[in-house]
Amino acid sequence: MAEDVRFPGSSGTTLGGVIDLPEGEVRGWGVFAHGFTLGKDFVASSRICKQLASEGIGMLRFDSLGLGDSDGDWGDGSFSHKVADVKAAVAFMNSTDRHVDVLVGHSWGGAAVIAAGHQLPSIRAVAAVAAPSDPSHVEHQYDDVVNHVLRNGEARWLAGGKALTLKRAFIEDVRRADLTASVKDLGHPLLILHSPTDKTVGIDNAAEIFNIARHPRSFVSLEGSDHLLTRRGQAERAARVISAWADPYLSG
Repeated sequence: MAEDVRFPGSSGTTLGGVIDLPEGEVRGWGVFAHGFTLGKDFVASSRICKQLASEGIGMLRFDSLGLGDSDGDWGDGSFSHKVADVKAAVAFMNSTDRHVDVLVGHSWGGAAVIAAGHQLPSIRAVAAVAAPSDPSHVEHQYDDVVNHVLRNGEARWLAGGKALTLKRAFIEDVRRADLTASVKDLGHPLLILHSPTDKTVGIDNAAEIFNIARHPRSFVSLEGSDHLLTRRGQAERAARVISAWADPYLSG
């Protein structure tokens, strides 16, 4: 079961999302942040959230600015904007009396939930799947147009079949982003899940985050998984781990 929702993002632009409703007894609620340009309906996003919902944890997953069902222009976003929209999603859920206990993020979204969690004392736990330790890691995806964007202000860029506009402000914001303080002073239990054979975001990123983080911190190796968790059962496995780990931090 799922509920389609729309709510104001951090810039006032309306964001589109889906709440995967918990089955059986409600154990808690969470917000999910998807990877760089992937969207709420990408397999990792939907499968993780549906699995968590099947285990009693209702999850809001939403499209970033200008993607999927969300309004606006993706090029007007940034890492800071994504972090702010995670906070807006938490505020929306809390306003509906579904108080958010846990933040979950995949890839770039994993970095975003760590940064957002650092600013949200009301949440109780954070789980990051295949997250980069440095948000600027994504620059390798658009490095062929970076110089053009810095010279001319913007450029069209094809990402996963989507034609997007990459802007100078986006690149500069990502380069300024520093996750170190957010990890060190997160103030919440942190679960890191990462595959040792991840060829997109290497396992060294997980090691760096784990070494900086303070207790309570946990690491689970998703051996055999690819970065996007597209193979059968990979996303569901990650979700089952998150569900078990999060149990002491859920308010029901």
